[in-house]
Amino acid sequence: MSTSAPAIVRPRKSSGMLIWWLFFGLFGLMGAFVIWFSTARPITVLPRITLAPGFYLTDQDGNRFTSEDLRGEIVLYNFAYTACETPCKQTNQVMAEVQARLPEISASVPLKLVTFSIDPTDADNLGAFAEEVGADPAVWSWATGGAPQLKSVIGGGFSVYYKQQEDGRFKLDPAFILVDGSGVIRADYRSETPDVDTIMRDFGLLSDEVDHSEGIYRFAYEAAHLFSCYPR
Repeated sequence: MSTSAPAIVRPRKSSGMLIWWLFFGLFGLMGAFVIWFSTARPITVLPRITLAPGFYLTDQDGNRFTSEDLRGEIVLYNFAYTACETPCKQTNQVMAEVQARLPEISASVPLKLVTFSIDPTDADNLGAFAEEVGADPAVWSWATGGAPQLKSVIGGGFSVYYKQQEDGRFKLDPAFILVDGSGVIRADYRSETPDVDTIMRDFGLLSDEVDHSEGIYRFAYEAAHLFSCYPR
């Protein structure tokens, strides 16, 4: 008795087409999401510029002051020296205004200010000068160190130009640099009188990023970095 060959079951063309339509549909939705995210910018972040330099200096009270002491804190740095007139009077006023406005920001991490004196001879009178400009030691620290250390950290690490002149004074390019809790530079303001509202906005952006660094929000913030959703 002969047996007939088993019938070959061929997949229906409609099933294959359905898979392709689903694929292209999902691809289209992803593309639409990318365009919407990069255009609508539902989350704004500051760029991750580069690592800030490590340092080992001395603060206004004569205590050791290092970059590790500031780990986990959002810090605004600037640069001055006690005998400086221009641009330091202006930059000190900016720091004092930022200090006064820090309570405006609801932050889960400490917000700090640090001024590096570019003059190593300031070590003995930093405390008195910091008090003179209204620095609250709980918020705003002053620090200095040896000339080679300072040049390495300020000139090399932060890329801030300064040079001692024949009369003993310094030529100094003003700069403010915002660093996050991981030690990454997130913004810099190369002016003696930057817009304080912009600085406060950027403090707030970093604080929000820290507050939403866990769970599903973390992926949204990483997407914002991926699509360069930076402030305009």
